[in-house]
Amino acid sequence: MNPENKNFFQKVYMVSKQIPFGRVTSYGAIAKYLGAARSARMVGWAMNGAGPIEGVPAHRVVNRKGLLTGKHHFDGTNLMQQLLENEGLVIQDNQIVNFEKYFWDPAKELPSEIY
Repeated sequence: MNPENKNFFQKVYMVSKQIPFGRVTSYGAIAKYLGAARSARMVGWAMNGAGPIEGVPAHRVVNRKGLLTGKHHFDGTNLMQQLLENEGLVIQDNQIVNFEKYFWDPAKELPSEIY
């Protein structure tokens, strides 16, 4: 991985650590907040590697429609879903019910240019 990607991944992890319990955000929202709106896929790659990093709630990052697209990167068949359900979210057919209600937008919740 080149140093530029590593630095971007670290910023992704810093933002994701701010997602409150019981809330979720999307790959694209993190990318947009970091000034890289077209880098949602790169945020996904960062989340794929977040497992061993303490304090990174990768289960709280989903796609723009609330689908649990990263669930296959978690140990166990339904771990991502179980973690979200433990935080009070309802999941149906791999999608968060009332996604808009639980959506956390870093651009609105965090100061601009914090990372």
